[in-house]
Amino acid sequence: MADRVTVIGWDGSPLTDAARSAMEAATLVAGAAHHLALPEVPPAAERIRLGSLDLAARRIAQHRGTAVVLADGDPGFFGVVRTLRAPEHGLEVEVVPAVSAVAAAFARAGMPWDDAQVVVAHSRDLRRAVNVCRAHTKVAVLTSPGAGPAELALLLGPVHRTFVICEELGTAREQVTVLTSDKVVDHAWRDPNVVIVIGGAGTAAAQGSGWLAGRDPGYPPPVRGWALPSGAYGTVLGEGESMELRAAQLARLGPRVGDLVWDIGSGSGAAAVEAARFGAAVIAVDRDAEACGRAAAVARRFGVQLDIVHGAAPQILEDLPEPDVIRVGGGGAVVVEACAARRPERIVTHASTRDEAEAVGRVLAAAGYGVECVLLQAMELDTRVWAERERAVAFLLSGHRAHP
Repeated sequence: MADRVTVIGWDGSPLTDAARSAMEAATLVAGAAHHLALPEVPPAAERIRLGSLDLAARRIAQHRGTAVVLADGDPGFFGVVRTLRAPEHGLEVEVVPAVSAVAAAFARAGMPWDDAQVVVAHSRDLRRAVNVCRAHTKVAVLTSPGAGPAELALLLGPVHRTFVICEELGTAREQVTVLTSDKVVDHAWRDPNVVIVIGGAGTAAAQGSGWLAGRDPGYPPPVRGWALPSGAYGTVLGEGESMELRAAQLARLGPRVGDLVWDIGSGSGAAAVEAARFGAAVIAVDRDAEACGRAAAVARRFGVQLDIVHGAAPQILEDLPEPDVIRVGGGGAVVVEACAARRPERIVTHASTRDEAEAVGRVLAAAGYGVECVLLQAMELDTRVWAERERAVAFLLSGHRAHP
């Protein structure tokens, strides 16, 4: 095992005394090509060009001597420190940090970033990073080959955002470019780069400061709870939007950051807004233009991002990006069948009668989903006289696809 492993962050500025001392003693140096070209790397030291971090960690663990690993920015922030400290490698490391690429990018843009989401984009799961950009107004994306600015912009499609693209931060080739997302795909971008994605409703600067990183200064929202009564939304909710039904639907959908939720037959937008409040990206679809307008107003009221699509399902669904989970608020078995064809992880809907519930259940089962059905009955009481005020009855159906 290496006698000592020092991880040095590099942000383009001269190395600190501690970093220089570690480099002078190094018998092995690992890093990217531009790190290994630094004049401070000892000529006699073994050099490892970082590709697979696990492979490099194994070679470092087998080395007899003093190892240095060079990394861009802060190596403890989405960096090599996590891999090197994995139990299977058994390495104890010392870290000499530098300014992270994210901090540097926001500094170049002259923007605060305690209220930003920070995500790492890989080609294998780029859509999750894109979904965060759909759902939040300020996102920093640490890109990778095949998952860069152009690919982000392509997947965002008609969702309008502003990109601040910071290429090769800390080097002589550093460049910062500001473009709207529709123009980003027309350019070739150099690695490494960091993309700040800004836009959507509620981007005006908030007064005061926040207290929790990754949240806007107004968090938590002024209204506590989910599955709120209609009065909280300032609109009249539809028959399939009762508090109890929405609560059960959200519990089974489990929307989370990085997900894309379809809300088909979104009505007033109450369920869509609540899914967005969990941090998910949401596309709300309704055939009624007035309903779409109400959903937009509710989204503004709660300060969340909704992509609202006016059109009739199932035809309108063909051009929508791939969903993780779907709530079907209307359309019955035909719409559920079209949704199941897109293979989301979960589908939740409701039916007014047992016949309708059985028809939907057969569609879900035929598509390979496990099916659950619960009869929900809720009775609202007037607590002044403890008399029944309103009763709601519905069959709640959920389909879940087993993980491969």
